Amino acid sequence: MVMGFSNSNPAACISCLSASNQFSLPTSPFKSLKFPLFWPWEKVKMGPLTVSPMGFGTWAWGNQLLWGYQQSMDSELQQVFNLAVENGINLFDTADSYGTGRLNGQSEKLLGKFIREFRGEKRIQDEIVIATKFAAYPWRLTPGQFVQACRASRDRMQIEQIGIGQLHWSTANYAPPQELALWGGLVAMYEKGLVKAVGVSNYGPKQLVKIYDYLKARGVPLCSAQVQFSLLSMGEDQMEIKNICNSLGIRMISYSPLGLGMLTGKYTPSRLPRGPRGLLFKQILPGLEPLLVSLREIAKKRSKTIPQVAINWCISKGTIPIPGVKTMKQAEENLGALGWHLSSNELLQLDYAAQESPQRMIQNIFQTK
Repeated sequence: MVMGFSNSNPAACISCLSASNQFSLPTSPFKSLKFPLFWPWEKVKMGPLTVSPMGFGTWAWGNQLLWGYQQSMDSELQQVFNLAVENGINLFDTADSYGTGRLNGQSEKLLGKFIREFRGEKRIQDEIVIATKFAAYPWRLTPGQFVQACRASRDRMQIEQIGIGQLHWSTANYAPPQELALWGGLVAMYEKGLVKAVGVSNYGPKQLVKIYDYLKARGVPLCSAQVQFSLLSMGEDQMEIKNICNSLGIRMISYSPLGLGMLTGKYTPSRLPRGPRGLLFKQILPGLEPLLVSLREIAKKRSKTIPQVAINWCISKGTIPIPGVKTMKQAEENLGALGWHLSSNELLQLDYAAQESPQRMIQNIFQTK
């Protein structure tokens, strides 16, 4: 928490903010006090960790192919990081595979650099939680090799301990023997103190229960499960995973909460993003009108934006969304998804609109059953 306000009446706090982002006290001898534009006063438990109700994803940091990254963007990315941390965001998701070609690992390197150069309170700096994912590359065949990957990520970030070490995907669909070795690697990195907690990504219901039982038998709690979950990705598997997470005390992290940008309202069938995303959007966007209409309606009523409503839907469903961010504008907009909750009627309206929309997000090919 950035500030010491009580959360009993957050709306009253917000109503005191003027357009210039100043909190004025007319009867006070002080002219004005400047506070951060957003403060997520809520925190949630994720295993042994305490994190913000939303994190920031850093897939774009180093990815030239899909997200058009250039190293000239690093200065603004650092501003994005600082803005997030100063306003209570302490969860950042990355992976050892984030970054294309010679920039492989760039996302982790940038995060480590930004943490070291953060000039705010050391307490805030110490509370930052990095959740990184280790790729199940075919040459990582033993627990020791997975531990080595963890050490390499830690060295790239130049931090003493990683917050959450995550298995990026399961190999159960195509290399079952490798799966057990990777699970053993998670146990080893936890026992060696390289990570504070462990998690998984792209695990379906059956594999999620299996790895939970495997880790539990070895005294290692499963902290989190990353799932492609949004108004575009709320099928039977996602809902079953969510129920399993709730029953077993696993925190569900929602990646791609904006459907790679399809839930931002920025794009139409005649105005598509460049690159590979454009091909995907061309297939899906024409069938999203019922959902986008409802998002616009609720956003207008609440004086919010479409992305803020879509992200808040994930939060209101009890998950931790990790929207990607690479500009200050995106960071400020994402932060506006915090500090409020959609009503039960609004959630029902969005759920129904999502079901009425004939198109769905294509699921990750690494997602298991």
